[in-house]
Amino acid sequence: MKFWRKPLDLDTQQVLRGDAHILRERCKGCGYCVEFCPEDVLKLDHAYNKKGYHPPVVVEGKECVMCKLCEMICPDFAIFITERVKVPAEVSHV
Repeated sequence: MKFWRKPLDLDTQQVLRGDAHILRERCKGCGYCVEFCPEDVLKLDHAYNKKGYHPPVVVEGKECVMCKLCEMICPDFAIFITERVKVPAEVSHV
């Protein structure tokens, strides 16, 4: 989503990021999660699950802002969001 101006406190605020997890076999392919995602993170897959439905897949995972609309709207509880783990920049592996 493009805005015509930037928020005044953009430099002081941090946007949470999340990861979408889909339970493919629980999904019935209604597409609500795809329609209501404000960042277009999901799309319906061409592959079928065991029930014969097209479950969603994550296409733009880094864009997820943890709004959890997909999680709230799913009638089958087939999707959930977790906060992305932040890895410290200065991690040394010995």
